[in-house]
Amino acid sequence: MEIVQYPHPALRWKSSDVKRIDASMRKTIEEMFELMYAAKGIGLAANQVALPLRLFIMNETGDSQEKDAEFVFINPEITSRKGSALGEEGCLSLPELYAEVRRPNEITVEAFDLDGQGFEITLDDLPARVIQHELDHLDGVLFIDRISESAEKELAPKLADFEIRFRNLQSSGDVPTDEEIVANLEAQVTSLTQG
Repeated sequence: MEIVQYPHPALRWKSSDVKRIDASMRKTIEEMFELMYAAKGIGLAANQVALPLRLFIMNETGDSQEKDAEFVFINPEITSRKGSALGEEGCLSLPELYAEVRRPNEITVEAFDLDGQGFEITLDDLPARVIQHELDHLDGVLFIDRISESAEKELAPKLADFEIRFRNLQSSGDVPTDEEIVANLEAQVTSLTQG
């Protein structure tokens, strides 16, 4: 398992609901936390590791020792949004790229935890921003889709670099073609929905 980088097709994939929480799912989530901490992140969505599932993890402290701050959101849904705030965002799939993004400042989210228990939580500031950013991922939306036109122009050369690097990896055979990646995602969805 690895964190995929822009413009990997999994990052534009609209994820499927999680139907079953089993030992394999728990192991996947454990690996996601390890990857997130290794990359010095505070949130990670399943499609960032090329899994077409509606789940993400979060630890706003970014500290692997702070187990109490770890959250798993399975089939999350935002039920309420309030206020508005501008804040800088980055993304583990777009390393070293940052931009200001306007989002609601307070949200209420409903989801299931690793035990399959439903929960509802209201958060503001950074945790609210992280949740909205990760939930966007599950719908194939990246933070660069929500930035101002001027920021978009500023980041265009860096995004082009990501694109060139990714296509070069595909040309050398180090990364599958877009068609192969999409076929793999579709196969995963099929096995998940039939499983």
